[in-house]
Order: sequence, then structure tokens, then C-alpha cells
Amino acid sequence: MYGVFHIDNGVGFAVILAIILLSTKLFGLLFRKIGLPQVLGYIIAGLLIGPAIFGELCGYSLIGFAKEGGVDYNCLFLLSGTGKDGSFSLGTDGLQIFSKIGVLLLLFSTGLETNLKELKKTGLAATLIACAGVAVPMGLGILICLPFGNIGLGPENIYQCIFVGAILTATSVAITVSVLKELGKISTKLGTTIVSAAIIDDVIGIIVLSVVTGIAKSGAGEAANGFEAFKSTIYGTIIMIVAFFIVAIALGFGLSYLFRWLEKKWPNTRRLSVFSLAMCLFYAWLAEEVFGVADITGAFLAGIILSTAHNTREYTDKKVEVNTYTFFAPVFFANIGISSISFLGMSGWLVLFAFLAVLMGLIGKIVGCGAVAKCFKYNLRESTIAGVGMMARGEVALIVTATVTDAALGANALGSEFMLMTVLLILVSSILTPIFLKLLYKEKKPPEGGETVETTEEDATAELSEAVAAEPVSEPAGDASTN
Repeated sequence: MYGVFHIDNGVGFAVILAIILLSTKLFGLLFRKIGLPQVLGYIIAGLLIGPAIFGELCGYSLIGFAKEGGVDYNCLFLLSGTGKDGSFSLGTDGLQIFSKIGVLLLLFSTGLETNLKELKKTGLAATLIACAGVAVPMGLGILICLPFGNIGLGPENIYQCIFVGAILTATSVAITVSVLKELGKISTKLGTTIVSAAIIDDVIGIIVLSVVTGIAKSGAGEAANGFEAFKSTIYGTIIMIVAFFIVAIALGFGLSYLFRWLEKKWPNTRRLSVFSLAMCLFYAWLAEEVFGVADITGAFLAGIILSTAHNTREYTDKKVEVNTYTFFAPVFFANIGISSISFLGMSGWLVLFAFLAVLMGLIGKIVGCGAVAKCFKYNLRESTIAGVGMMARGEVALIVTATVTDAALGANALGSEFMLMTVLLILVSSILTPIFLKLLYKEKKPPEGGETVETTEEDATAELSEAVAAEPVSEPAGDASTN
């Protein structure tokens, strides 16, 4: 491994950050220009400046890693690896630390944007649609893993199969919201239900992730002392997870009242955002180190608690969003491309599995969410819209993947090569969701000299009835689901 500059000090690491910020901004703007999520641009930027493509496949890379094994290549900036004595390396470990802060702030911001009052108004429909949006993709994800024992899945690696299912549960409503706004449907009953269901979906998904990662850690090995040994058992893990939510929520009531008092005393001051960030990081530490729950769950819950303090939420979210999406989030997503994706030795079986898993992830949302919507007397087209609106994936899917591929899970961790599946899932769902939604909300062709007439739910139902009456045996060609 040869590098012109060895990155093992603060100034050198600043150059790496500068390269990451510049490349992610350029590719983020490019991807936004062509109608795709910026996070995909960030990951592609990481792939191009990291060793995955030009380093391992071409022999030259802008950024490389000093690590044993693998393919030797030349690079301009060489990130020093951790020494044999376990000493800290600013080059490699520093990038991981910045990425960790980025993922915590992303989940904290997501929690801040959760409106509990609006969720209460959506009622049972949004909650059950969200539950189906978690259960069906997760079940399909586990099933599709069973025949792939040759790539580290299969019945003998059940934790890894569950992790794949957990990745498929995530929903990103950003694309759906933008399309619904464009079509003028965001404030309709169906639009509100989809948005609320997507938020609830992420809450349930993160809880599921906390449970499965906690249980996976419990099966990773025996701990040294009594308390760690207790947490390493399955029943101990379940008790600690329940205890975390009880302690965090109970503490949250007091903190919520405290922040309401602070915002009256010092409205819209920086100290509120500083206190809020401290709470986020403390909750993340409490979750991971004390209770054995995923740290992102603690950050997310801290955001939800602070969302009850209205002024603090808005002010803090603005401040956090600037730092998160300007600095920490690009580093996190770029680091996925830099250090978590490698095409070297990638088997055809892994590529086949990735495509099948993506297919199951899309079908699971459409079928699961659509079926529940149909039970609440939405017609066929509306039910399909609900399913399609829930199938977009984004940041949360990447965060879940980063969590389940973490080495802290030991032998139960999912291989980092499965990040390819998540990237494909985001790419495909980001392209198909706007297309399908616009087709489902397609307008009727206007009569000559007349105005455009929008296809309403009642029109679609009437057309379906007429088609059934005309062709009672075959599938109706005018089915609203194909509009």
C-alpha cells in the first residue's frame, strides 16, 4: 500500500473532510437535479473518492486505507489504520467517529420532526398501515434469505436473516411528500394517512431494530462480570430493553417540562440547542452502554421527547439541521461508499440476492400497506397509492444497515457487502415511487375544447364496475390499479 500523504494528524484529517464535503455537495446537487435523493449522490461520491472502484479495481485511488490483506493500490491520501497495540488512529477511527455523530444527529432530527399530536389525529388506520409496512417486508425479507446459506444467510444464520428483514422495514416519506405536494394531494385524508403511517413505520422499525440487535448481542458471547453477563442473556436483554424505554420516557416527562420552562425564560437562544444536543448524546450513550439498546434509538427518542416542547423543537431543529446536513451527514453517507462498499470478490449470488431482496422490499410495502388500507374502505386505487407511497426508502434504511453491520454485534453482524442491497433499494424505490404515484393520480384526457378532468376515486370505482359488468370472466382491462 503506497500513499503520497499519510493522514495521521489533525491537519491531514481536515483535508480528508474537505474532500468529502466538496465531493458530496457536487454529487448531491447532481442527483437532486435528476430527481434522485441527495444521499445517493453522497454515497456515489464516497465510492469514487474511496478505494472501492479506482483503488481495488484500477490500482489508483484518491483516498485509501492502510490495512493488512486485500489488494495493494496507490493513493494520494492514505488513512492510517489502528496500530497493533489498539492505539487510536485519527485517519481511520476519526472518520468513524464523525460518521457516528452524523447518524445520531440524523435520528435526533427525525425525532424532532415527529408531531405526536398529528399522529394521534390519524387514528387506527395509519397505525395499522405502518404495522403492516413493517411486518410484511420483514417477513418477506427473512423468507428470501433462507435459500442463500452460501452467502452467510440461511436458517443457520437466523440473526443475519432478521437483520435483512429489519433493513427492508424502513420507509422514507420525503419523496412521497414532494410528489403529493406537486399533485396537490398532501392535505387529503389519504395523503395525511400516508405521511403519518410513514412516521409511525420508522418508530416501529427502530424499536424492532433495538430488540433484534439487543438479542443478537446477547448471543454473541459470554460477558466477564455479573451485570454484563445478565445483559448477555436473552431474557436479560428483553428486560433491559423494556427498562430503557421506561426510564427514558419517565426521564423525558421531566425534561419536557424543563425545556418548556427554559424556552419561556430564554426563548430562541443558542443555549437551548446546546442543551438539546447534550440530551441527544446522553440518551444515545444511555441506550448503548447502560441498557444495551441501539444508540440511534436513544437519539431518536430524545428528539421525540423534545418535539413536545414546541418552540424548542423548531429552534433546535433549524440549528441541528444546518450542522447535520452541512457537515456530519455528508461524512456519514460518504463513509458508506468509502469504507462499507467493496466490489472486490463480490459473487453473482450476492447480486442475485440483492435484486430479489429489493423486489421483496417493494412488494412487501405495496401488498402489506395496500391490504390494510383496503380494509379501511379505501378503494383499489387509493389502497395501491397507500402502498406505493410507503415503498420509498432513504436515510433510515442506510442507518439501519450501518447498525446491523457494526462489528459490535460480533459474529452475528451482517456483512458490510450487504450495503449494496440497501443502495439498490433506495435507488430503485426512489425512481419508481414518483412514477407510480403520478400514474395512479393520472388525469383523464379532456374532451376536445374542454378542460382537463381529474380522475377521482368515485370515477375510478365507477369505471371498475362498468369493466366488470362488461367482462365478468377475465381481469378488467380498465382496472383502476393500472391507471
